[in-house]
Amino acid sequence: QVQLVESGGGLVQAGGSLRLSCVASGSDFTINVMGWYRRAPGKQRELVAVATRSDITNYAPSVKGRFTISRDNAKNTMYLQMNSLKPDNTAVYYCNALACSGSSSWGQGTQVTVSS
Repeated sequence: QVQLVESGGGLVQAGGSLRLSCVASGSDFTINVMGWYRRAPGKQRELVAVATRSDITNYAPSVKGRFTISRDNAKNTMYLQMNSLKPDNTAVYYCNALACSGSSSWGQGTQVTVSS
């Protein structure tokens, strides 16, 4: 099982930036795909961005051009650089990891609040 810990959330004004981090730990694992998801108040969890081990990325249309996902495989760490933040980006952001074994793990989430 892979354990995931997110950090970097907080309160920011509209137009500002935040950088989220997700560190994976555990024993004897190799992660294939890592991704960021979010759940806004009253809404279902949705995909924000994903990155494969070979750095193929995909973004939700609403964040493309503003958010950048990246990975440091040597450190088992994933980042989400979020620029030009908007109030409707307010949500709990979750890290997900899909291991090569097929198991899927989730972090506990980090709150991002964007004020207008």
